[in-house]
Amino acid sequence: MSFITTPLVIFLIFVAPIWLVLHYRAKKQSNQGLSADDQKKMQALIERTETLQKRLVTLEQVLDKEAPNWRKND
Repeated sequence: MSFITTPLVIFLIFVAPIWLVLHYRAKKQSNQGLSADDQKKMQALIERTETLQKRLVTLEQVLDKEAPNWRKND
């Protein structure tokens, strides 16, 4: 019976508390959301995406005028 009791006691004394602390620390960090730096990066990416989207629309308009059948060429 001691071959199961000893590892179980070692697990409960050393491993379980460390595991619980690390688990709840990670859970707390994930609930905080984006940091200020991450929010700035996200905003920059959104602005870049909007700029690229406008450029794509402009390119499509130019192609529609210069080569009206360009969408049919696959």
